[in-house]
Amino acid sequence: MTNATDLTVAEIRDGFRDGEFTAREIAEEFVAAVEAGRALNTFIVETPEHALAAADAADQERESGAVRPLSGVPLGIKDLFCTEGVQTTAASHILEGFVPTYESTITERLFLAGAGMLGKLNMDQFAMGSSNETSYFGNVLSPWRRNDGGNAALAPGGSSGGSSAAIAARMVPAATGTDTGGSIRQPAAFTGICGIKPTYGRCSRWGVVAFASSLDQAGPMARDVRDCAILLEAMSGFDRKDATSLDVPVPAWEAALNGSLKGKTIGIPKEYRVDNMPAEIDALWERGIALVKDAGAEVVEVSLPHTHYALPTYYIIAPAEASSNLARYDGVRYGLRDLPEGANLQDMYAATRADGFGPEVKRRIMIGTYVLSAGFYDAYYTKAQKVRALIARDFEQAFETVDLLLTPTAPSAAFALGEKSDDPLAMYLNDVFTVPASLAGLPAMSVPAGLDAQGLPLGLQIIGKPLDEQGVLDAGLAIEQRAGFTARPDPWW
Repeated sequence: MTNATDLTVAEIRDGFRDGEFTAREIAEEFVAAVEAGRALNTFIVETPEHALAAADAADQERESGAVRPLSGVPLGIKDLFCTEGVQTTAASHILEGFVPTYESTITERLFLAGAGMLGKLNMDQFAMGSSNETSYFGNVLSPWRRNDGGNAALAPGGSSGGSSAAIAARMVPAATGTDTGGSIRQPAAFTGICGIKPTYGRCSRWGVVAFASSLDQAGPMARDVRDCAILLEAMSGFDRKDATSLDVPVPAWEAALNGSLKGKTIGIPKEYRVDNMPAEIDALWERGIALVKDAGAEVVEVSLPHTHYALPTYYIIAPAEASSNLARYDGVRYGLRDLPEGANLQDMYAATRADGFGPEVKRRIMIGTYVLSAGFYDAYYTKAQKVRALIARDFEQAFETVDLLLTPTAPSAAFALGEKSDDPLAMYLNDVFTVPASLAGLPAMSVPAGLDAQGLPLGLQIIGKPLDEQGVLDAGLAIEQRAGFTARPDPWW
């Protein structure tokens, strides 16, 4: 058997069904890989017992001919998904020690499909960050290193940095992520993997610790497009427990995958050619255009005139919703309780929240509380919602003439840890290409398409019409097949 940790989800699934190996053999190799990769700090909690139990069940089911869609496949689970009986912290001190008595809809569906869990993956605290430097449990390190001879530790992207780093390091074949403003796509681009944010409402948010409820969306992260399609099928579907869940059929995305783009028109948004864009990003974009043309697509320029306002709009709406959502963490019901001697209830609230939340979370709560306050609600929050509607309308008008949009995923390759952490505005600019699709609730995917001069991955983003995950996945496959991206980090950990 090929080294199990080099196998994709599809290869594990099919090889297990064909009797090439047992599910336990696969699980044991990935458990060993997780242990060997601890220096990357990708996991907050390891659950080898869960992965091995699921593997043993899969082996027994295969004997009886009752194989499930993900039998034999172990996964990593971002620590934003509540997992019954397993600590769930959202990488925050305020939830340290919280053990849910229930299962999130997404993890329940994955486990019912036969998947096992290798552990809970590290992330930016409450999903607030672009570099995985805000976790209470320490920074996640990217498995990649620059080829300039230096040894700077690089950001794996955020907030799903634990997921992206674990996949790139071959510690898990795939993982769950969540995307509020780019937190699946940007880390995927930074680490040379694939990740798709589906249409808002495709995947249930029930049991996912909330950041910004009108933006948060779960999605899969994996090494290739096919694996993303496989996992998205298992994760998607209507959920009565989630008021924003879409009651629409789940297509057979994997079976319908097609790398031909004949008859498709792909738009290139002129507003995404931002000032001072690195030449390497521009060259990557041009290469992406050539790749989709080779796949048969017609390429035209389109305009999304309100793109310039997307970042400020996002950084009003998302903190406002975070301010509301995080009000529940008060030390009374669950999680951390800081009760100074002689303190009253108000003192306990203040002490708990001061100790439990990290600086970035506090910053966003304060911004959100400010824009929701009586004197500024109309000036900021109401206006931001109006601009959000204009941004969504830009996409609607563009999709009257094109089928998909093609852009870079991020404005640069991975940067060094600490390089931007003291400058929140520079950090927020990492989301410049991903935020607009999030505000509009559109499906969008990052696919690796090249390396920069220092040997670090660069990703291309495909944005689709609402519910057209198939079109996004097909375009991703077309790029994947033609880009021939096979680079992987050299193990140093």
